[in-house]
Amino acid sequence: MGQGRQEKVATSLAGAVSEEISASLAPVDAELERRYPGDPGTRQPVHTVYVPGDAFTAGTIRSWGDQALAALDEHAPGAAAFAAVLGLPDDLAEPVHSRVRAKLEREPVEDLRVDFEDGYGPRPDAEEDEAAARAARLIAEAYAEGTAAPYMGIRMKCMEAAVRDRGIRTLDIFLTGLIAAGGLPGGLVLTLPKVTYPEQVTAMVRLLEAFEKTHGLEPGRIGFEIQIETSQSILATDGTATVARMIQAAEGRATGLHYGTFDYSACLGVSAAHQASDHPAADHAKAVMQVAAAGTGVRVSDGSTNVLPVGPTAKVHDAWRLHYGLTRRALARAYYQGWDMHPGHLPTRYAAVFAFYREGLEQAAARLARYADRVGGDVMDEPATAKALSGYLLRGLDCGALDNGEVARLTGLTRAGLEGFAMPRRGDLTASGK
Repeated sequence: MGQGRQEKVATSLAGAVSEEISASLAPVDAELERRYPGDPGTRQPVHTVYVPGDAFTAGTIRSWGDQALAALDEHAPGAAAFAAVLGLPDDLAEPVHSRVRAKLEREPVEDLRVDFEDGYGPRPDAEEDEAAARAARLIAEAYAEGTAAPYMGIRMKCMEAAVRDRGIRTLDIFLTGLIAAGGLPGGLVLTLPKVTYPEQVTAMVRLLEAFEKTHGLEPGRIGFEIQIETSQSILATDGTATVARMIQAAEGRATGLHYGTFDYSACLGVSAAHQASDHPAADHAKAVMQVAAAGTGVRVSDGSTNVLPVGPTAKVHDAWRLHYGLTRRALARAYYQGWDMHPGHLPTRYAAVFAFYREGLEQAAARLARYADRVGGDVMDEPATAKALSGYLLRGLDCGALDNGEVARLTGLTRAGLEGFAMPRRGDLTASGK
């Protein structure tokens, strides 16, 4: 009764009230846009491979892929054997195994960092100069020849007094070599380790500003990751979250926060036998990193395991199960990237990632399709959930776990449609009031 009746709409407040409120909140609106621009929408690699500066060669990426394939052939020949080691269900055994092998043949490494810090150590200046120049030349050649990983760069020494000048010089040699070889590649990534104070981040910003000005580059062209490896980087002496201040100190240049499992654990006094990415101390640090980075466009990366899959088959299987479990645990906690320290980690990195996305494909696609078509189901979804669902599918597509065709068939959406849900405007997420 009365459904077709025209309602009388009345208000009590003058239009000037809304205008005054909007004017008073204009600085807050601008601050929100500046500090929380949202995810950049670019691909995030599922891992970062670290290779010491003296060990990196033109064949490193292909060698890692070949070694990983050889490990599969030796220790788990065939889909059933590999699934049995990891406990994969029968319906995922063949899809995961075939995709892992294809990935190792096509793109074994998604992100590579030539290491001039802990993995390289102190060397004579002339030796490190030579290694930095060689890294620049090899990375430039790899991008020119189409053999590069999607993302590549270096980890320099930190901004602490004892190694500061050496780290700055290495970075300068590396970046100057790239410029001389034709320019900075699009996939360039730099890592600043052992950051303890926001002022060290500011120093990195000033350093990159000086380099950009020297070479006439667009301001802000060069970004960098901040490595979280000390207790002071999580909690400052005044009780504030240092890592949040570091993100702001980067002035928009921070691209990632990378957790350093072993340095951080040692800093807190965790004994060597218990230093792992699933230790409660690690969970706390990464939770603080995650909250500090949320909405800023800065991605969070988990650390690594130092248990290597080497030796007899039984030992390799134990290491694989450990790495697979840690990777799956990280994915469930929304840490979509981690470190891999050995070629033998690649099979289980990709197996964990591919299983994570394939086992949830149909449910995520169905929920997103119902949301897009405004059809009800057994779950009441809203814009924030649609963002998560589409982001999940996009990550699966980017790493090779999913195919464009199957996602389009299940969702009825193109990649552009998925991206529209994954990167909504700020008001679209808050319109429901939830």
